[in-house]
Formats: sequence, C-alpha cells, structure tokens
Amino acid sequence: MQNHVLNYLDQIAAAKPDKIAFSNGEEALTFGQVYEQSRAVGSFLYGQGVYGKPVVVFMNKHPREIAAFFGVITGGDFYVPIDEEMPASRIQLILENVQAEILICDSLTKETAEKFDFGGKVVLYDEICRAPVDSRALEDIRRRAIDTDPIYIVFTSGSTGVPKGVAACHRSVIDYIEQLSEVLEFDENTVFGNQTPLYFDACLKELYPTLKFGATTYLIPRELFLFPIKLVEFLNEYGINTVCWVVSALTMISAFGTFKTVTPKHLRTVAFGSEVFPIKQFAAWRAALPQARFINLYGPTEGTGMCCYYKVEREFGPEEAIPIGRPFPNTEILLLNDRNQRAGQGEIGEICIRGTSLTLGYYNNFEKTQEVFVQNPLNTAYPELIYRTGDLGRYNERGELLFVSRKDYQIKHMGHRIELGEIEANANLVEGVKSSGCVYDNDRGKIVLYYVGGMEERELAAALREKLPRYMVPNRLIRLEQMPLTANGKIDRVTLKNKAQTNK
Repeated sequence: MQNHVLNYLDQIAAAKPDKIAFSNGEEALTFGQVYEQSRAVGSFLYGQGVYGKPVVVFMNKHPREIAAFFGVITGGDFYVPIDEEMPASRIQLILENVQAEILICDSLTKETAEKFDFGGKVVLYDEICRAPVDSRALEDIRRRAIDTDPIYIVFTSGSTGVPKGVAACHRSVIDYIEQLSEVLEFDENTVFGNQTPLYFDACLKELYPTLKFGATTYLIPRELFLFPIKLVEFLNEYGINTVCWVVSALTMISAFGTFKTVTPKHLRTVAFGSEVFPIKQFAAWRAALPQARFINLYGPTEGTGMCCYYKVEREFGPEEAIPIGRPFPNTEILLLNDRNQRAGQGEIGEICIRGTSLTLGYYNNFEKTQEVFVQNPLNTAYPELIYRTGDLGRYNERGELLFVSRKDYQIKHMGHRIELGEIEANANLVEGVKSSGCVYDNDRGKIVLYYVGGMEERELAAALREKLPRYMVPNRLIRLEQMPLTANGKIDRVTLKNKAQTNK
C-alpha cells in the first residue's frame, strides 16, 4: 500500500526516465526531469528551513509548475497554487490565510508577485530547480512522512466572500487516485488532455495518474477553449485519448457545430462533471464518438475529488438526467433527509460522504470545518466524520443516485419550494438554447433566467410554459451573447445574480 504520493514518481522515473510526462505542446518535461527538478526544489526548501509548512506556487500554467508542486511535497511541505487569472484581492486573502515563508514564481509572474503584501521570500523556479540535491536530507524527510500529512491547499469560494482553503493529505489523494484509475481504466497508454487550471483540485485526475502509470498529460492552452475547431485539432495532433472535463467545456464544442468540421478521433474515454450535461448536447457527443466510453463523475473538493461515477451504457430520453450513479470503491454515500435519517426511495436528501477520501478540512478555519465535517448521525458508537456536501440528491427506480440541486439553489417562491436547477434543466432541453443559468432576485422576488441561444425571450418563455408549472416559469428571461464562466469552467452564478440585482 502506498503511503506517499511521490512513491509513484520514484517508481516511474526509474522505469521510464525519458518518456514525456507533461507537455503543453511546445515544451515538455520527462519523468526523469520531473524527478530531478522536484528533488532540487525539495532540497532548496530544506536548506531554507521550511518543513511541514505551506509553500505558495504562483506560476504560469506549464509543466514546470507541476514539477514545482512535486518539489514542494518532496521537501515535506504542502503547495498552495495561485494563478494570475485570480483577482488580486483574492490572492491577497489567500496569502494572509496561509502565512507562507516561500513563494515560488516564474519570470512571467515575478513582477506581479512582488506587488503583493507578502512577508516571505519570493524565489524563481528556474533558479531553485537547479539547486544542489541533498539526498540525505530528502531521505530523512521521506522517512518522517506519514500519510495524514497535507500535500496541498486548494482554495474554493466561501459564502462570506472569503475563500476557504481545503487541505488534502497523502492518504486521501492516494485513495482517490487508486479508485479513479480503476473506474476510468487508465494505463500507460493513456494520453490526458488537461482542461482545468492547475489551482483547482480537478487537475488531480491527470497529474497523479500520469505518475502512477507512466501516462502523458498535455496541458491544453486555455485560449483554445474559445476556438472549438482549434481545440479539437489540438486533441488530434497530440493523440489525446482521455479527457476529464467540466460539462461546459464539452458543450462549447458540440453546441457550435464543431463536429460537422472535425471530430476528436483518438478519444476513447470522456469523463465529465461539475454540471448537469444537457441530454441533447450529450447525444451529439455520443453520436460523434460511438466507440468512446462516457462516464459522469460527481464529487466536491472537500472529498479530494470525485466520489461517484456513472458509466453511460443506456439511452436517455430528452426529459431524463444522467445519474451520478454509485460511489467509488472504499467510499459510501449517505443520503440524509431533514431528520438525519437515510432518505427513502425517491425521497430527496443531502448527499454526504463517508470514507478515506475525505480531506483534512479548511486550513486555518476550524469554525467552517466543523460546520460541514460532522459526526455521522447514523453512528452513535464512536467518532466518525462525514462531509455534508450541501448537494441534494435522490435515488431513481433503478437505484441510481441522481443529483437534484444545490441546497442553496432551492428557493421559496409564491409559496412553493423550487429548485433552480430544474428550471435550467428544462431550459437546456429547448431547441435553440445552448446553455442557461437561473438565479433568484431576492430583493424583488423574481426568478431570472439567463441563456445563450438563437431564440427570442418570448419564444423561450412560451416553451417553458409548456414544460414547467406556472409558478416555476421565470419572471425575466435575458439572452446573453456568452455565458459567464468561473475559472474552472462552471457557470458563474455569482455574476448572474449580480446582473439580476443591478439591472432592474
């Protein structure tokens, strides 16, 4: 049993030192280079007296950034990834939270890094990756490591506007990687196409399985996600056969007719998550890639990554939603109702996670941690934490778990409890709607639906009146040229809500 994530790197660097591990299409690092550079970075941190502490990595998305992550872990520390596309105010809040002594940057981020109110030392990766390797110190660090030591802090949004840093450890990441790899059937021939920024936990799906199997990951330039045809051509050029993307990245390709021009000819595994996949867009993907495997993934950052999966092996009608299925091995999903009991058949309950993949909680925030990492109410015999996701789900007649909505997408309108996700799902079924996002204007008590598509507002309103009860039909429909997205590709509902409240 592995007890340290870098055991994967040790083994693959010895077996395949010259194989490309990570590339952006222009520059690449082999497993041997990743290994040597990470040992140099780890030795540098040891020489600075930094051990068991957070180290901020503020670099351009590049294979070297990944080597920096592993270098931080090699030094017995845990990395805190930040990125220039984050607002400066958010970065400052993160720096104040973690109080790191070292910030690793590159030539592209150095000028920005030096503008922050940061009390530690700013160092260039290109310099520290050539530091002398202290083998004896690194052996001592590895010998002292235990599997509950943290390896990274990833910051998610907080309801108060202050980001929350989720701390994950060796044990949770190893468990996640082992189960994910089994479910998605990764191997040494897997070629990943990475979509998400490296400061999100979603990139774990590529980074660590690449080490485990000696696979290859291509970091897809973010600008390509604005040009669907060029994006698919990139996939084809580098033989990318596996993607684990947010749904909006996939629908961006299918909704704009890309498959009429080019199809991703090497893709054999398409995993997706973070949003509900509109059936008509999913059908377009399945028609374009009839031999590929499609897997719906679900899971929160606080559970290390994905915790449920559903392999799509049957047809779905236009009114159906693809299930999130069943938990990964070594994970249990508890669906709890308002009475903290298991939800019955068809009853909506909160999705709660039990298992090794739970993270350590929120860094420097015990209050928030204790709100959602709680004692399992079904176990009164001994301490056992579960994570309350805030997501609502139910089991269908086949026993498959369905995602219903976020708890905080549930509103009370005209005396009715309404799931905004249900309105979105029905809007996405309308021919001519490419994507939609629904929010509630609390001040005016109005449901507001934003959408991208060719149809007029009145046409969409008429279509929704045929699908939804009168009290669920949006009070305002607003067509957008482009749906605002968060940095990891999800619909930016905060921006939509601000729009709804400022444009009255």
